Amino acid sequence: MRKKLVIAETETIRKKVHKHLREQILNGEIGPNERLIETKIAEEIGTSRTPVREALHSLEQEGLIESIPRIGYKVMLINDHEAVEIWEIRSVIETLAARWACENSREKLIKELRKNIAVAEEHIAHEEVAIFVELDAQFHETIARLSGGKRLLELAQSLRRHALRYRIQSIYLPGTALRAIDGHKKILQAIERNDQEVLARAIRDHLEQSKEDTLRYAFRGDENKQGETDR
Repeated sequence: MRKKLVIAETETIRKKVHKHLREQILNGEIGPNERLIETKIAEEIGTSRTPVREALHSLEQEGLIESIPRIGYKVMLINDHEAVEIWEIRSVIETLAARWACENSREKLIKELRKNIAVAEEHIAHEEVAIFVELDAQFHETIARLSGGKRLLELAQSLRRHALRYRIQSIYLPGTALRAIDGHKKILQAIERNDQEVLARAIRDHLEQSKEDTLRYAFRGDENKQGETDR
């Protein structure tokens, strides 16, 4: 008689724990240098320590946390060099995704991006910036999804999540969302014109602006962030 597939169940729990912790790190709920303790996490989630330990190991391999002897794990510090690297790679990946999406499904792409921008503008008009964060992600993911490239989509999603970890401090500030929407509009206009050269430039300029907003606030402290709020 065969044994029950307990491993499959454990694997599912590990993935859920991994996803839960990963999202908390990337959206800033668990901040840089914050400790992650197996027993505490297991108690909070209501599971054994094994899937938590495996999830933490996976997060360490991703470079999101580091192991400290006799202490446990802590979230890695973010730095400007890594942020610049992420945005530079995103520029290349998303330009390729947009070109493929135009070749594969341009009309559908235009329709979905138009709707995304319209909904985003409505929420921004009502100062619902938190909802815009999700819509911003959807805009970029729509392009990657309609590119038809499975690996490209995976890369784009991973880079975007890592970028959010840096950008979370700037995305809620006045002006940031409006600048992002303006960038989205220029990308859409280039797609409507079916001009690949203009499209590549629009994506590059949009991500460059996003990078500048991120670097302006993610590494300069609360005083600078307050200054933007007062303007």
